[in-house]
Parts: sequence; structure tokens; C-alpha cells
Amino acid sequence: MPTTVRVGIAQLHAIPLDPLANAVTTVAAIEAAVDDGASVVVLPELVASGYVPDRDALLPIAESLDRPGPCLAAWQTAAASLGVTVIAGFAERDGNRLFNSAVTIDPSGQVASLYRKLHLFGPEWTCFEPGDLGLPIVRVGGVSIGVLVCYDLRFPEVMRIMALSGAELIAVPTAWVAGFDKVVPADGRIGQVDGAIVQANLNQVYVACADQVGQTASHAFLGRSVAVTPFGEACVGPMSPTASEVSVFDVDTAEIPRARHRGPGIDPFENRRTDVYGELLGYRAPAMAGPREQA
Repeated sequence: MPTTVRVGIAQLHAIPLDPLANAVTTVAAIEAAVDDGASVVVLPELVASGYVPDRDALLPIAESLDRPGPCLAAWQTAAASLGVTVIAGFAERDGNRLFNSAVTIDPSGQVASLYRKLHLFGPEWTCFEPGDLGLPIVRVGGVSIGVLVCYDLRFPEVMRIMALSGAELIAVPTAWVAGFDKVVPADGRIGQVDGAIVQANLNQVYVACADQVGQTASHAFLGRSVAVTPFGEACVGPMSPTASEVSVFDVDTAEIPRARHRGPGIDPFENRRTDVYGELLGYRAPAMAGPREQA
């Protein structure tokens, strides 16, 4: 049955290496979204620790599901007390390994799913392990939710697989910075927003990107968090390039089948030529490599 769920996007400034301060900031944002009717709230990438891709700095404050730190514990408490689903990015410690992860916490305060970022970006290669838990999809509050993290958006296979696997909402914690697109405008849409809009349209799913704002010693974040409908229409944002904001929008799952049938003979998913794509199944991609060394 079609379901309508109100989703909050929290665009925030995370204090580097200060999970106690970030726990306070993120819980306040969750509360603000819930006050505006949200039953799902998406927070930025690595919002627990700040975006600090430095292994030595992160190891002492990284959190794990079996030993929650300040942010994971605060998010679980907030989720249970407010009856809300929280999706948020954190530095996850698993033994001596670090992952750039995003957790989905259900309204009972339990972990519904864990996603580890598949595609590492720039300096992340020296800090984190590539994700190894695949592409989990969890059904919470009547909506099937998949999670990606930031640079994963640059790989269209990922969202397509999630859409084909039944995801209706793709939550994307991000920490967008310059360095991929040739030009980053001071105002207006950026390449990351354009990519989210195009992919939502092509895959006929809702997409919610929650970005960081502010600046660290090595990174200036681009803001411009955005939510997109299955028709490729921005229904929230792009937000400010610099200010923290919390906005909400409605996910109406009835829009997804409407987006997938756009007229006689125009059914993007049904029109896929899987008979032809199957010919490529024998192709094996080369092994994944780290960043290329500069000459």
C-alpha cells in the first residue's frame, strides 16, 4: 500500500574530533526535524567525528556498534524517545580497521542496518577500509530505505542496483568538497546536486542528501543539501552553501510507480533490455585499485 513519510534533512557544521559537541548538535537537529513532523532524519557523512580523514586522529574516538560512543548512544536514545528513524555518518572502528560508515537506527533505538562506504575519495584511502557490507536496504515505517555515502553518488551502478532491489528512498550522508568537478560555483547548483537530481529521475526514487557546512584546516564544505522526487524535481534545496539548516519533505511511495510509467510505451524499468545486458555478464572488471600515484 502507498505510504507517506515525512523526512528531515539536517545540514550541519560538525566540530572536528569532538564527538561530544557533535552529539549535542545532531540531537538538536533531530528534535527540530521531529517538531516539523519528520519520522526519518538524515544527517551528514562523518558527522560524529567531523570530516577528518586521518587514521591516527580518528582511531581513539571512532565508535562501534558493540561499544557505542557519544554520538551512537545519543542517536539511539533520541530515536527511541522521539519514535524516529535516524540515518547518520560516523567513523566506525572494527578491531583495528576503520570504515566511513552510516548507521540506520529504527524508532525503537535499535540498529536496523549498517552501511560502509564503498567508494573512498581522495585522502580517505589512507584512513579507511573500502566498504565490505554490500548495499543493505531496510524497511522502516513503511518505506524501503537504502543508504549511500557522498562519493558513492559518482557511481551510477550503485543507485540503480538499490532501485532494482526495491529501495524507495536513498539517503545520502555527504561531506561535499571541491576537487571532482572542474568548476564549483559560489552560489547555485553544483555538480553533486546535478548528479543527485539526474539519478533520482533515472531510477525513479526519492533521494535525500544531507551535507556538512563550514571549514576545517584542509576542507571547505559546499553545503547545498537537497531532496529530489522520483521525477527529478528538487523538493528541498539546494540549501545554503554555508548555513546549518533543517528542512523536511514528504516521501509519497505512490509517486514511484507513477514515475515509472510516464506514458504509453514509456516505462523506464520495464523497457530495460536485459537480454542485451546479459551478454556483458562475462566481463570481469580489473581488481579495485587505490588512488593513482602522481608522476
